[in-house]
Amino acid sequence: MTELTDALEAQITRWRTWLRRQPALRPEDVDELEGHLRDQIAALLEAGLAGDEAFLVAVKRMGRLDAVSREFAREHSDRLWKQLVAAPEEDAASGRAARREVPVVLGLAVAAALAIQLPQLFGHQFGEGGFYALNASLFVLPLLAGYFAWKRGLDRARCLGLAGAFAAAAVAVNLVPFEPGGHTELLAVLHLPIALWLVVGAAYVGGRWWGNVAGRMDFVRFSGELFIYFVLIALGGGVLTAFTIISFEAIGLDVEGSAQRLILPSGAAGAVIVGAWLVEAKQSVIENMAPVLTRVFTPLFAGLLLALLAAMVWTGRGVGVEREVLIAFDLLLAVVLGLLLYAVSARDPLAPPDLFDRILLVLVVSALVADGVALAAIATRISEFGFSPNRVAALGENLVLLVNLGWSAWLYARFVAGRGPFAAVERWQTAYLPVYAAWAALVVLGFPPLFGFA
Repeated sequence: MTELTDALEAQITRWRTWLRRQPALRPEDVDELEGHLRDQIAALLEAGLAGDEAFLVAVKRMGRLDAVSREFAREHSDRLWKQLVAAPEEDAASGRAARREVPVVLGLAVAAALAIQLPQLFGHQFGEGGFYALNASLFVLPLLAGYFAWKRGLDRARCLGLAGAFAAAAVAVNLVPFEPGGHTELLAVLHLPIALWLVVGAAYVGGRWWGNVAGRMDFVRFSGELFIYFVLIALGGGVLTAFTIISFEAIGLDVEGSAQRLILPSGAAGAVIVGAWLVEAKQSVIENMAPVLTRVFTPLFAGLLLALLAAMVWTGRGVGVEREVLIAFDLLLAVVLGLLLYAVSARDPLAPPDLFDRILLVLVVSALVADGVALAAIATRISEFGFSPNRVAALGENLVLLVNLGWSAWLYARFVAGRGPFAAVERWQTAYLPVYAAWAALVVLGFPPLFGFA
């Protein structure tokens, strides 16, 4: 009986995991559907059906009423319940909703493209001063959050909370008397998008960020998939822009300056909105590229870090204390963290540990050691030259990474050894995401007055 119950729970978990990845469903909708499914299964078990039979019949009954359950059956065409659940009729209401979404997305993309051009009417130019650098994320991310707020049907209170967060950020970065080209201004440029991206995440999960582990992990998946889409769109847009410049030059017109000033920034802003919609709509299999790329680059980065650490031991040299070297090293650790996050988000939580999990553990442990080396180098630089905005920021960021990597290594080692569940790794990664936002907000808001806005 215990074995049967475990098998039944595994089937329900797979069904629930699939539902949580559907952007049209809120977490509370998934909970309600799962409750109905469990009620159906319980009744069928009491009637004398076996566990697998009860699951199939319960899904069949729900499929008669729920289009999402039918879609689940279509996607899992190699399983028996496709024949039990799949219905020939299409969900006309879903099709109409998708058609209504297209003009909304196009309108938001155009709005983002126009918003990034609007400051030029007031004398701000690209590449001149820090205005555009400080406000780049504020031209696009509020509209992206608005898209998710509309799509998830957020209530007025949550919408006002999101709007308030963006408004506070806009006021903060534009009223702070940064020294032009100063360190705190550059740190604000780098950290503000990180903090605001977590605000977008709150809209993505339907305003229920705290306690919504599955929603936060879905947002991690979305972020990786959006990055893939954006890069592909940017590559296509770059080719289009190049051909535009060449074609007009062929007839004696120089449009390179206009293209750099108009097409590139507006196209990049609109591409964020369009890319997000493509990920949501899942109109192709591009989203499957992100897990594939993660599996390709994880062994490569693990090899890189192992080679780097071996070279340090062989030569007796640590990381250089030059600022550029430390920045490059921190970027490497950030990429490693991104690989870890997306590998966790794309993994089947029910699958046993395999070779890739062991490679990922090697990557995490190597990154942890490398982070310790970087911290030693930063401490050396501070002891020699004193505190500065860049050094304190680097110190804090490496400490934040150290905590995440250290506990991740412990949890992943327990999972690989069969002593702990993979769910603990997933919970830790999603619970730690707000720490990055909090640190980024501290750098943006706290560092300028702390270091005299220099």
